[in-house]
Amino acid sequence: MQSFQDSAFGAGHDHIFLGAGHESNERKTWAVIALCSAMMLVEIVGGSLFGSLALVADGLHMSTHAGAMLIAAMAYTYARKHATDSRFVFGTGKLGDLAGFTSAIALAMIALLIGYEAVSRFLSPVPIHFSEAIPIAVVGLLVNIASVWLLSGDHHGHSHGHSHGHSHGHSHGHGHEEHDHEEEVQQEAHAHGHDDAHAADTRDHNIRSAYIHVMADAAVSVLAIIGLVLARAFGWLWMDPLAGVIGALVIANWSYGLMRDTGAILLDMSPDKSMAEKVRQAIEQQGDKILDLHVWRLGPGHMSAVVSLVTNEAHRDPRFYHAMLKRFKGLSHVTVEVLPAQAMA
Repeated sequence: MQSFQDSAFGAGHDHIFLGAGHESNERKTWAVIALCSAMMLVEIVGGSLFGSLALVADGLHMSTHAGAMLIAAMAYTYARKHATDSRFVFGTGKLGDLAGFTSAIALAMIALLIGYEAVSRFLSPVPIHFSEAIPIAVVGLLVNIASVWLLSGDHHGHSHGHSHGHSHGHSHGHGHEEHDHEEEVQQEAHAHGHDDAHAADTRDHNIRSAYIHVMADAAVSVLAIIGLVLARAFGWLWMDPLAGVIGALVIANWSYGLMRDTGAILLDMSPDKSMAEKVRQAIEQQGDKILDLHVWRLGPGHMSAVVSLVTNEAHRDPRFYHAMLKRFKGLSHVTVEVLPAQAMA
């Protein structure tokens, strides 16, 4: 039995599985926190000086917005600073997913609170100070638009994963058969490279959660403005709580999607079953048999695979299979166990 680990199909010995845009996203998130904090102080201080309860309330709301951003920013900073900490067996790449899951729970709570307040206002309408409420909603929307602009970019995660890591050996030639096979792999890599890069889940759920927070806030602001304008123009006071209900449903839907995706990653659910199937086909089409195969996500753009197989070819050691799997760009950490067929007889 031979076993071989390789996190980069090359030299080195680290487990850094952070996303390609980690530092950039970290800076963007801190910038949004600075913007929200400044707006929060202006609203609270201005509201206190001018006796506007609505302004103070919106400032306090902005503080919860900044707090949600703080979760994402701290996750980025902690993951970066502890990326080489050996206590994290597979690095800190999943910390962003943990932060995203936490933010999803916060979004769900916000949706419940907005929905509760909206229903309460349906049952017991309250007077609306339109001259204060509408400008505040407009300013809030402008701040959210600025936040969306700061966080804009590749938040859906289409960047290619980069391999980092270690190797416990180097591949040596095994004659013409392996040389020919490696040339074949390189040709297939050109044909399938795009599909493989797409299959590897490279989405950064931490920046996605921050983006959803500001988008949710922007959506609520838009709905609030529409509801307030119609309520003032036609006397439809019910439009304001109706806008709140719609906003709560939109936020709840986004929260569910984020919670579903990040929860699956935290539980090591394979983000893309096709990757495991491609690994299986690549090995078994050579006449070998896979006994055990596990593929899971380590971080944005980084996946790990553990493969145990049986072969009749005595010259095929784990390095042979690492060379075969190089074309799967999303695989950053691979462990291969090779069992001779004679040993299984």
